[in-house]
Amino acid sequence: MFSKKSIAALSGLFIFGSAEIAIAADVTWQVSLWGKRRAFTEHVEKLAESVAEKTDGKFKLELFYGAALSKSRENLDSISIGAFEMAQFCASYHADKNPTITVLELPMLPINDLETQRKVDLAVYAHPAVKKDLARWNATLLMSSLMPQYNFIGTGDAPSKLEDFNGMRVRALGGVGKAMKQIGAVPTTVTASETYGALDSGTVQAVSFAPHAHMAFKTVEVGKWYTTNLNPGTVNCPVVANTDALNALPPEYRKALEDSVAEAYDHYIANYGQVFKKFEPVLDERGIQRITFTDAELKRFHEAARKPVWDAWLKDMESKGLPGQELLDLVLNTAKG
Repeated sequence: MFSKKSIAALSGLFIFGSAEIAIAADVTWQVSLWGKRRAFTEHVEKLAESVAEKTDGKFKLELFYGAALSKSRENLDSISIGAFEMAQFCASYHADKNPTITVLELPMLPINDLETQRKVDLAVYAHPAVKKDLARWNATLLMSSLMPQYNFIGTGDAPSKLEDFNGMRVRALGGVGKAMKQIGAVPTTVTASETYGALDSGTVQAVSFAPHAHMAFKTVEVGKWYTTNLNPGTVNCPVVANTDALNALPPEYRKALEDSVAEAYDHYIANYGQVFKKFEPVLDERGIQRITFTDAELKRFHEAARKPVWDAWLKDMESKGLPGQELLDLVLNTAKG
């Protein structure tokens, strides 16, 4: 199933005398996002701009923020039934629905910059098992939403050693949450849009985000301290298209879409460089204390969290009949270059 607007792409056949001339009809896709425009969505903004330019405005991506079309946790389900044509979601919102891409959310992967993350994500998204996994939801992976390592902004007493996280309620998704659980924290899966309220009310004492999200979701307005180098991992948030809608596109429109992905990635990475420049001054303005853990504490964290979480993930993939070790090896080998 897909929307009536997509079906219009099939109707551009006109007959003049004895000649048949195929003319692509105008197509508008609806794209479900959440929150507001921010660094996390800049690649989708660029994708829409590039597609419109390449098709002289005949193929448009109409972006909807603030969960106007669907809640963030429901985007994948909505894609599967063709409620709209494109959406962004995060794997950790429903790991059981997309287990293969959770390999990209394992803690402490050797991925230290966005270019490497881009290369790794593309390799994983191209794997047959991953394509098959998402095909269950009538979804085709287009691109990822690159994010650097997460760190925590919190309230209350600032942690200086791993034991200080014991019993602390933290907003931490996917592998980040599993890593923090290994050192005694209590992870919760609060969505990004709900995070400010959770931190402000004391429902959680700390929130893990990439820098742009700490600013976009205003945790910097509540928090008192920030971990500069805990780097427990990140989350993976793909942009997907409804497969039926994608297959219904005229060839020139589909080419315009696929050819625009690289431009969207380039724009995203360049824009995120500006985010890094803005983040430190924001921390200074708010008087947020920086917490930098010693090498010894970081080593303890890695020993306590990385191997147990990776091993548990591999065991879970094996129980599902999925090539977990193959996917993990793909990540590690691709990250090496």
